[in-house]
Amino acid sequence: MDVQYDVIIVGAGPAGMTAAVYATRAGMKAMMLEPEAPGGKLVKTFEICNWPGVKEISGVDLAMQMFDHSTSYGCEYQYGKVMKVEDEGNVKKVVCEDGTVYSSYAVILATGSVEKKLGLANEERLTGRGISYCAVCDGAFYKDKVVTVIGGGNSALEEALYLTQFASKVRIVIRRDVFRAEPHVQEMVAKNPKIEVVKHHIPIEYVEEDGKVTGIVLKNVTSNEMSTYDTAGVFPYIGSIPATQAVAHFPIIDQDGYLVVNEKMETAIPGLYGAGDVCAKVLRQIVTAVSDGSIAAQQIFHYIQDCKCK
Repeated sequence: MDVQYDVIIVGAGPAGMTAAVYATRAGMKAMMLEPEAPGGKLVKTFEICNWPGVKEISGVDLAMQMFDHSTSYGCEYQYGKVMKVEDEGNVKKVVCEDGTVYSSYAVILATGSVEKKLGLANEERLTGRGISYCAVCDGAFYKDKVVTVIGGGNSALEEALYLTQFASKVRIVIRRDVFRAEPHVQEMVAKNPKIEVVKHHIPIEYVEEDGKVTGIVLKNVTSNEMSTYDTAGVFPYIGSIPATQAVAHFPIIDQDGYLVVNEKMETAIPGLYGAGDVCAKVLRQIVTAVSDGSIAAQQIFHYIQDCKCK
């Protein structure tokens, strides 16, 4: 069959965009497929302070810089939601939601992860009506209002800090009595007069009026006492789920749903690679994602030569 690309990169976050740079610089014909804006979680991150060489940069700015670089050597960029990757030996097929099918010798799955939901009643219906998973996207809608952030990790605290630019008060709700975030982020939260921390509580129910969130019911995990708090918005940051649905039919997923790869970013299926947060790994950061992307692209260059795909 007529193979369209050397490599198709599914996902245009830091891992995918780095793979695009390395693939095209190695002379491969490459394409990135992405159903949303390029950048992945970068575009939902207010401030980045651990990108080497840059003390401080907004997530959107870094995403746009990476995207410009990733397409500067000829990598194609297409909008498309990938539903399935099919293995036909030396050729892979990538099937999109709209029925479009692309073919390549190799595929890099760099799809990242999606935010976990709280699992409360009416959550889907109220998303966009008081429930949001992106403070950068929606923070301005809550000017001079009270908002609630659920979670105690870096993402939760960083987004809470961002929301203080708009909200009159930001309430952080955690199940435990300590945060999981890095110490310097905790210090920033402790010093911010707009932030209130509610410890030993979990969300139980959304309160709504006219189809919009107006409050949230919290349960004290020690006393089991229920309390209702007024809030115009709820921002859950309780973790992520790997986006591996497109390859779930292959035996390359671990018990938590992450893609299993080796040090060369290879899966057990020749020609199928992983990169970034979608992979089973000990640290999910921008720097580890770009490392994965560079390794995967370089290994694909050798894979195509060794298997004599062309």
